[in-house]
Amino acid sequence: MTIPELRHRLAAILVADVAGYSRLMTGDQLATLTALDAARTVFQQRVVASQGQVVDMAGDSVLAVFETATGAVAAALAIQKEINALADAATQGRALRFRIGVHLGDVIQKPDGSIYGDGVNIAARLEALADPGGIAVSDAVRGVVQGKVTATFQDQGEQKVKNIASPVRTFAVRPLAADTAPVPAMSAEPQDVHKELATSLPDRPSIVVLPFENLSADADQEYFADGMVEDIITDLSRFQRLFVIARNTSFTYKRTGNNIKQVAAELDVHFVLEGSVRKAGNRIRVSAQLIEGRTGHHVWAERYEEVLSDVFELQERITRQVVTSMVGEIEAEEVRLLESGKRTFSSADDTAWRALKAWKIGAAEALPNQIDESIRLAEMAIAERQSCELAWYVLGAGHLWRIFMSWTNDRAGSLATALRSAEVLMQLAPNDSRSYFQRAMIDFVLGKTAGALAYLRQAQAINPNDALVLFYLAQCEAAEGNVEQARSFAAKAKRLSPRDRWLSNGHLAMAMCAFIEGDLAQLHDWAALAIQAQPSHPIRRVLMIAYAAEMGDDTLLRSHIQKLDEIAPDFIPSLFRGDFKVFGRTEHMNKLLLTLRSAGLGNVAVRGALT
Repeated sequence: MTIPELRHRLAAILVADVAGYSRLMTGDQLATLTALDAARTVFQQRVVASQGQVVDMAGDSVLAVFETATGAVAAALAIQKEINALADAATQGRALRFRIGVHLGDVIQKPDGSIYGDGVNIAARLEALADPGGIAVSDAVRGVVQGKVTATFQDQGEQKVKNIASPVRTFAVRPLAADTAPVPAMSAEPQDVHKELATSLPDRPSIVVLPFENLSADADQEYFADGMVEDIITDLSRFQRLFVIARNTSFTYKRTGNNIKQVAAELDVHFVLEGSVRKAGNRIRVSAQLIEGRTGHHVWAERYEEVLSDVFELQERITRQVVTSMVGEIEAEEVRLLESGKRTFSSADDTAWRALKAWKIGAAEALPNQIDESIRLAEMAIAERQSCELAWYVLGAGHLWRIFMSWTNDRAGSLATALRSAEVLMQLAPNDSRSYFQRAMIDFVLGKTAGALAYLRQAQAINPNDALVLFYLAQCEAAEGNVEQARSFAAKAKRLSPRDRWLSNGHLAMAMCAFIEGDLAQLHDWAALAIQAQPSHPIRRVLMIAYAAEMGDDTLLRSHIQKLDEIAPDFIPSLFRGDFKVFGRTEHMNKLLLTLRSAGLGNVAVRGALT
């Protein structure tokens, strides 16, 4: 007998049931069945519209599965709005009210599409806790979708539910009042419309992109400016760690003589991007300014001047340059504001941002105590809120840096924590490039560059504007010996984000390519640039040590061995043990190890080589 293949997967599960179904059937069976058929049609349409799949509609219940929690909650809100309207219009005693539960968790899926497991069971328990006509979700769902759907989440506390070992923290989902408010009259002042549009935004950096001003004499260039703004909004939305005001809202500010502080206050956003487009002959100049909404402080500004050839290609190129450069500036500004006490988030998010700051300092300056602090703060944030995505990201990054720098006596424990963090992050944010980047870095520190490259390619497919992904793609392509691809990614990343803090990874990729090809002059120059930008990164020092060994430059050799000994004394021995691989291909890694042996390093600790 052939056993059907079972697929384990993460999914958002929606379970629904009619409140008081037996009583309704007893009262008027025909009317109840007619209303149930109408409700099933609503479920089928709304689930499919949110990229979900109806798994079962047995009796008065519905089971559906979604790729994302946002899709599941959006479908649940739309379903309840429509079915409750039908119920309100129904004859007394014939109104169907559904309870809906939504959970994000593991399921087991059979080839026929049926699903089982704790994820389904918890969703069913949440459904029973919902009010008739209402929605109940788990903390995992609330953490992912808050700020992405037009609803509020009322904490119902931890609930002990049948056949589930741990209590489940439950939230009642309420559609925002603005969702059902009448549309303002056309004669209303723009400011009134904007007040109607304003909502309370989540604890993450938020931005509105205002329509760019057309400064050209040619009024037809308006379409170019509008198209660029729409593309910027779309590409910014790929960064799930940002909250981006939708195009329909931002374009209500067109030709209104915007006061930046007022716009930020009306929409409750942290940042405002404004800009202009000017065309003269066959050249187009685009200017963009990123402004901190509370103070009006200019955080970042850039000007792009290009020859107009293919309009859409030009629009795409400038859009990506704007978005890629700006996201890093937004996150850096958030850290500065948080440090100065001028920005506050919820307690868990505030702690997570401080953890991120500690990690960045520790990684940039080779400070183990700061990496330890980042891990401590990330654990605090997670203890306060399990669904804090940023905290899981920092926790994994901290342990990965411990492994990479050989700063841990419990390599297996750090690896296990990093893997767990990556798994949770993938569950919380399955469509975020950062989730795949985190998984790639695990393979990277283990020397599995081919695996890291595969994850990075997935991350790039999700968000082609994530500069960090592009710079590491360049490095991993070089590690795999794909020299042309590595150089292409390094050049692309530099063009998109020329002032990026990870720019040195592009320099490193170029140095690795030069080592593979045996171009010692290029190896020296690119390794020197990489070290200058990030002196605490061990691979950079190793490549310079290899250059010095090949050139017989004993002074340069000892200088860089000394520096490496100060920041990561066990790094070169880890290469000989096979704990880490600079290059994925055996022939390239053997070439590097042979060069290091020629410098007298061999299998001894770096300190031993200096004595």
